[in-house]
Amino acid sequence: MTTNNPISSLTSEQLMLEKMQQMQQRTQADFIVKPNMMTVEATNTQFTPAPLSFSQAMTGVLSTVNQHQKTASDKITAVELGQSDDLVGAMVASQKASLSFSALMQVRNKVVASFEDVMKMPV
Repeated sequence: MTTNNPISSLTSEQLMLEKMQQMQQRTQADFIVKPNMMTVEATNTQFTPAPLSFSQAMTGVLSTVNQHQKTASDKITAVELGQSDDLVGAMVASQKASLSFSALMQVRNKVVASFEDVMKMPV
């Protein structure tokens, strides 16, 4: 017969809970947008970056989307001309460019809608 020891089950539950909390802390990170490189970096520190203006953020995002479009175009052209046989890489780059452009358009639409809402407010 097996006996259930409440102390050992409690300890194993505590150990499991501690492990789950440790894994949760590892997966949760603060995301910081670096103004110079326009990249998102995950950190667990309390470092706060310098404030980023809207125009700087949009300029960085536009340049990133433009770079995605240019990379996709270059890869597709290379495949079409027979200079490369990386069709999968070209299609992935094309989809990445398409998704980044769609996300940019959604942000633009939200900004325009917000601006219109502000303009409709009574003074």
